[in-house]
Amino acid sequence: MSIDADHILNATGLLCPEPVMLLHNKIRDVGVDEVVLVVATDPSTERDIPKFCHFLGHTLLKQDTLDGQYRFWLRKKGDD
Repeated sequence: MSIDADHILNATGLLCPEPVMLLHNKIRDVGVDEVVLVVATDPSTERDIPKFCHFLGHTLLKQDTLDGQYRFWLRKKGDD
């Protein structure tokens, strides 16, 4: 499944909690229903980013690992 990202957040080389903090700031700046691709190298993002999505109501569309990078595609939730 190929997912086009509207925004890319490069969090490679950063350690917990920095990737999630950057994502929190980024998600505020994107439009509703836009897709953000997060690329990280910290293994804790495999736990933290899905929890972030679940807690804040964003949709985790896909996650995978490629060449030592953890990739997450998420869609910003609509306004309630």
